Amino acid sequence: MDELDIPRVSKHEFLAFLQNEAKVRVDNYIEGAIEVAEEVHSDLMREDGTSPFLETHTWPVTMDVVRHYRSVNRNITSVEIVAAILHDVMEDDDRILNLHESKSYGFEAYLAYRFGNRIRDIATELKIKPLENYPGSNDIERQMARFYEYCDILRDAEYDIKAIKLADRLNNMLFIRRVPGHDKVRRYTREAEDFYLAYPMLPPKMPEFYKRMREAYEALKVAPAKKLVAA
Repeated sequence: MDELDIPRVSKHEFLAFLQNEAKVRVDNYIEGAIEVAEEVHSDLMREDGTSPFLETHTWPVTMDVVRHYRSVNRNITSVEIVAAILHDVMEDDDRILNLHESKSYGFEAYLAYRFGNRIRDIATELKIKPLENYPGSNDIERQMARFYEYCDILRDAEYDIKAIKLADRLNNMLFIRRVPGHDKVRRYTREAEDFYLAYPMLPPKMPEFYKRMREAYEALKVAPAKKLVAA
């Protein structure tokens, strides 16, 4: 497999990785996070319409975060692993509303109750807010305002959030190469140039992510931004 390819990881393979390669005990806390991720992201496909989100994003991103911690000899606990597993759960708003509409409390409160305030805060901080929350006379201006704010959040983020976000963005950049013509090809290329290429080298530095981000950017830069139409 090309090193820029994204593996498709089954739940069984993910659990085997945690137990055998990462040497992590899969406790009830981690199992609970996997259960919630499956609830929220089940049947969700990625931009190509055929790749399961869990198998090509949630599990691989979490594995990437664990490998990073191990590579720099940094201790990783079930809290960091659960944060990685649940980093995208706040994005699927419709699914969340359906799952928790019968509860008197919101999904954020549910995350805090079940996994602790730290997990709730990470999931909330990494959530991309709706465009209508931002000023601007058109969507382009609002997108820029949102991007500026998100860069500020990431710049000041703690180590665990930074590692998760780098693994998340790297996965997204690599995956979108498979979908020529998708709007995100251009967006991810621009955002890499504006922020994400430099981000790994801001303290706390994560140089191994910089190397991989650079490789992903170079590959994305030559990917077709628009689908070619046959003459």
